[in-house]
Amino acid sequence: MDFTYDDEQIALRDSVRSLVGKAYADFGQRREIVATEPGYDEGLWRKFAEMGLLGLPFSEEDGGMGAGAVEVGLVSAELGRVLAPEPFLSMVVMAGGAVAAAGTAQQRADVLPALVAGERILALAHDEPGRRWVTTAKGVTAAESQGSWLLTGTKEPVLHGARADQLVVSAALPAGGTGLFLVDGDATGLVRSGYATYEGGRAAHIALNDTPATPLGKPGADQSTVIGSVLDHARMAICHEALGAMDVALSTTTEYLKSRKQFGVPLSTFQALTFRASDMYVSLELTRSIVLWATMVLADADGDPGGASQAVARASLQVSRASRHLGQEAIQLHGGIAMTAEYLVGNLTARLTVLDHLLGDGRHHLARLAAGVSEYASVEPLDS
Repeated sequence: MDFTYDDEQIALRDSVRSLVGKAYADFGQRREIVATEPGYDEGLWRKFAEMGLLGLPFSEEDGGMGAGAVEVGLVSAELGRVLAPEPFLSMVVMAGGAVAAAGTAQQRADVLPALVAGERILALAHDEPGRRWVTTAKGVTAAESQGSWLLTGTKEPVLHGARADQLVVSAALPAGGTGLFLVDGDATGLVRSGYATYEGGRAAHIALNDTPATPLGKPGADQSTVIGSVLDHARMAICHEALGAMDVALSTTTEYLKSRKQFGVPLSTFQALTFRASDMYVSLELTRSIVLWATMVLADADGDPGGASQAVARASLQVSRASRHLGQEAIQLHGGIAMTAEYLVGNLTARLTVLDHLLGDGRHHLARLAAGVSEYASVEPLDS
């Protein structure tokens, strides 16, 4: 496989790096932004819209750029490098991805152009208390009455759900299966309680009580397969965001080892420490190769969606292991300063931990892969 980017992809990467690099050149600026509502820079979000970043994964017919998983990954990696709190993952990849995959032509025309223009806040409400990393809904149920649909139940956590103008909600259908519904932010029976997550993000507890909703796509259709595909695309974006964060964790650590002195000499002169930094580099590059491979498999998933999902699980497992390795080693090699809220390395590790648990940790993906081992054909052992 050719892992090199073409000229357009390199230009996209450089443009995003320049934009977010200037916005968050000072880590203190990022801390100030996440400390106040809405938890991200709304001015920078408008610039994302002007650059076309919010429309990357959507078709040109829906007002987007018609790009794919590779381009989404490039943007996600640059956001991860500076710990940008902008909700590209939750609004564009997850919520917008659900509308693009399941919505009718009219629904896509009503929702996506406003999202692409940065004029509408969209959130995917799928996770439920006590259930995680599944493609079905149970805690929220849908009921049909005289052609209208009502939703009842609880969703949490819902990323950036407290201020969303519109919610994409998964719900258990009366006849079985899981449907997707559009719920307006001012709908009756909708109660939202927002809060800050420990790494500076935003989430919400959402309660629905006979809340009016509009089926996304065909009424009564089981959308669990669509949800699975959307979550896999989000997992791939998470892998790239983690790559960006791990890249900076390694470079920050190696620079610290070169500049910090102990016993009158730089830490980089101690062989044991350079070995540990080398192990960090090996983990990062192995992860980069697997993530790029899985991204290209996902981008060409039309012929084999099952194979794409397996590739995403493999990449997610490696990212889970590597992010823990690099995060812990970066903190250890920095010493006590890395644990302070003002220092970058500890915050990188906190974000990597959140990403690891957002849509499935390493154990979850390992279990997914192990469950499919029996499907492989057996082979005869080599002769001695």
